[in-house]
Amino acid sequence: MESWQTAWERRQRPMVTVVPYVLLAFLAALTVAYKHDQPGSLAIDLALCAAAAVWNLVFFTVHPPWRERRGIMSVFLAGLILFGLIMVIRNPWFGFYSVALYFYAFRIIGWPRELFFIAGTAVVAGTAQATGLDYHSWFGWVQWATVVVANVVPLCLLAWFGEIVFRHQDSREAALREAQEANARLAAALADNAALQEKLVEQARTAGVLDERARMAREIHDTLAQGLTGIVTQLQAAEHAADEPAAWRRHHDAATALARESLTEARRSVNELRPEPLETGRLADAITEVAAKWSARQGVPAQVTVTGETRTLRPEAEVALLRTAQEALANVAKHAPTATRVGLTLSYMDQQTALDVRDDGPGITDNGHRGFGLEAMRQRIEALDGTLQIESEAGMGTGISVCVPHE
Repeated sequence: MESWQTAWERRQRPMVTVVPYVLLAFLAALTVAYKHDQPGSLAIDLALCAAAAVWNLVFFTVHPPWRERRGIMSVFLAGLILFGLIMVIRNPWFGFYSVALYFYAFRIIGWPRELFFIAGTAVVAGTAQATGLDYHSWFGWVQWATVVVANVVPLCLLAWFGEIVFRHQDSREAALREAQEANARLAAALADNAALQEKLVEQARTAGVLDERARMAREIHDTLAQGLTGIVTQLQAAEHAADEPAAWRRHHDAATALARESLTEARRSVNELRPEPLETGRLADAITEVAAKWSARQGVPAQVTVTGETRTLRPEAEVALLRTAQEALANVAKHAPTATRVGLTLSYMDQQTALDVRDDGPGITDNGHRGFGLEAMRQRIEALDGTLQIESEAGMGTGISVCVPHE
C-alpha cells in the first residue's frame, strides 16, 4: 500500500520537474514582449533565464541521484535563489519564478534546513512585491524589510506546521503498520493454536484407543484367560476322576462356576468398551455403517446425511451419539414397523454437534415415551451437558434430536 508521503511526493513531482521550465519559458516570452525595443537589456534577461534553466537541468533534472544529497541540493537551490533575486531586481515580473523556488525549498532540502531557503525565496518574492519603493532613503528600505518579513514569517510558519503534520502522519502510519503486523502475528498464532488443538484432540483420541486396548488386555488376562485356564484345569481333573463320581461332580461343578464367573466378567468388560464401529472409523462412518446394517436387516431405507466440517469429538461424545443412533433405529424397528424410510442427519456446528433421526411411522404416545428406552438415552446425553428432544405426532412419524457440546 502506497504511503501518504510517497503519494504526496508523486503528486508534487511535476511541480519540481516541469513547472520551473514552463515558468522560465513564460517569463522569457513576457520579457521579450516588454523589452523588444531594448535589445541589450533583453539579451541579459534571456541569458539569465537560460542560465537558470541550465542550472536546473544539470543539478536536478539529469542527475536524479543528486536529489538525495543535501549538500548538492543546497548549492543547487542557493544558485536558483540567486538567479531569481537578480532577475526580480531587473524585472519585477520574475517574482512569479518564486513559485518554483518555494516548491523546491519545501520539497528537496528537508527540515530544518528548508527554513533558510524558504526565507531566501521569500526575500525574492518580497523584493518583487516591493518594486517602486524609494531605495535612496532609509524609509524605502524599512518598507522593503516589512514586505520581506511579511513573506518570510507566514511561509516559515507554514513549513513548521507542515513538519508537525508530516510527523503526525508518520506516527500514524507507524502505528498502523505495527497494528497490522500484530494482527498478522495474532492470526498466525490463532491458526497455529487451531492446528495444535486439532492435533491434540486427535492425539487424545489415539491415546484413548490405546488406553482402551491396554485395558482390554488387562481385562482379558485377569478374567477370561485366568478363567479359561481354571476351567481347563478342572475339566482335566474331572477326566482323570472319571471312575470317582463324587470327585468328578466336584470338578464339574467347579468348572461350571468358573465358566459362569468368567461370562459375568466378560459381559462387564464388554459393556465398558467403545463400540466396534468407532474403533475403525470416525463418528460419521460409524453411524453410516450402523444405519446400513440396520437397513439391510429391516428392509427399510435409512439415509445418512453429514453437514458441516467433520471434526474429532470427545470419545464419550462419539459413543453417546452412536448409541443414540442405534437406540433410535432399534425403536423404529420395534415401535414403527410400518415406517417406509428413516433419515439420520449428523450436523457439525461451531459449538456443538447434533444428530437427528426421523421416520415416517405412526408416531408414539406418552406411554411410548416411557417404554421406548429413551430414558437411558436422555441420561447418557445429559451426562455430557447435552440436550435431547422428541417430536412425534400420530400418523406423522417421530423425530429424535440430540445436541452435544464440543467441550
